[in-house]
Amino acid sequence: MTGAFDVVVIGGGLVGLSTAYRLLEMRPRTRVAVVEKERQVAVHQSGRNSGVVHAGIYYRPGSWRALLCREGRSALEAFARRHDIPFARPGKLIVAAEEKELPALAELHRRGVRNGLAGLRELGPSEIREREPDVTGIRALYVPETGVVDFPAVARALAREVQQRAGEVLLGHRVRRIAGLRTGQIVVTEAGEVAARVVVACAGLQSDRLAEMTGTRGGLRIVPFRGSYHRRHPAAGWNVRGLVYPVPDPRFPFLGVHFTRRGSEVWMGPNAVLALGREAYARSRVGVRDVAETLAYPGFLRLVARHVPVAVGELVRDRSPAMFARACRRYIPAVEAVDLLPGPSGIRAQAVDGRGRLVDDFVLQETDRIIHVRNAPSPAATASLAIGRVLAERAALRLDE
Repeated sequence: MTGAFDVVVIGGGLVGLSTAYRLLEMRPRTRVAVVEKERQVAVHQSGRNSGVVHAGIYYRPGSWRALLCREGRSALEAFARRHDIPFARPGKLIVAAEEKELPALAELHRRGVRNGLAGLRELGPSEIREREPDVTGIRALYVPETGVVDFPAVARALAREVQQRAGEVLLGHRVRRIAGLRTGQIVVTEAGEVAARVVVACAGLQSDRLAEMTGTRGGLRIVPFRGSYHRRHPAAGWNVRGLVYPVPDPRFPFLGVHFTRRGSEVWMGPNAVLALGREAYARSRVGVRDVAETLAYPGFLRLVARHVPVAVGELVRDRSPAMFARACRRYIPAVEAVDLLPGPSGIRAQAVDGRGRLVDDFVLQETDRIIHVRNAPSPAATASLAIGRVLAERAALRLDE
């Protein structure tokens, strides 16, 4: 047996590491281990994103996403400062390109105010150009609290914190089975067995499979969506100073093309297409089991039937730089296909219910000795320290029973 612990956290991403860190911060003598199947932390969603630290303007007031985004953003900024991780606040413009988008933009403003965002301001065309000279729009909402950080660096710092507080980070421990005992759980991994009084599963792309291992149901299935980024060519005749986002259409499940400044680079994207595998980052890779399970899931078929035009559009932009550039020109008219360099890809673990609806909030599911994170969509990275606090508190309650 690898070891015996009070709490074992499955998943070495931001949420899992934050849970272990928060628990050790709260109860320093707790025996804690993070079990991660890869050879390093933050290999998947936590290390494959744009680095945007969300302010919390999109989320329904009172929802987990709204409440934990605000708390998590503040905690993340303080954590980054303590660990000398660069944290920029370039701010974001949400740009309305057409009159029909103005009511939705106004609703975002109201929602942002209700969610406690500071400094929100609506801008006219000339003010948009003052802030972003190459961007056109009829109106925009400026969100100054939006930031950018290196999330893999945050994850590595969290892992060091866990280890410095006498916790363990067990890499290369792919979970094969979880067996219940009278006093806790045995987590069977490829590198040995790990005993725990309480297990917290923060498995991201594999979260539904971890739930099935423990007999936990709930009717949710993870459907993986791949998002690819483009990078701005250094010779392009346009630029972006901060972040430029579209006004989201509430009828559609994904945000659309947006621009993010990351240091000296500008990233465009991501799009959102069905991934041919939960970890198939390259277009040429196929996970046969993953695809078969997705296509056999009635909830996925209902989702696709509801959003066929959006799915087709996303697929076309994924395959055609010219069509992607055309989408970008809605906000920056100077963008050409030659300005787009290949960028990284990430895969979003999206829970879909049996009726074909994207689950749009954080979902936790608990049994006597296991706490599952069943859905952690954006802004999970931003909110990770806040989600970790909630999970740590719940694990501590289980330990005290």
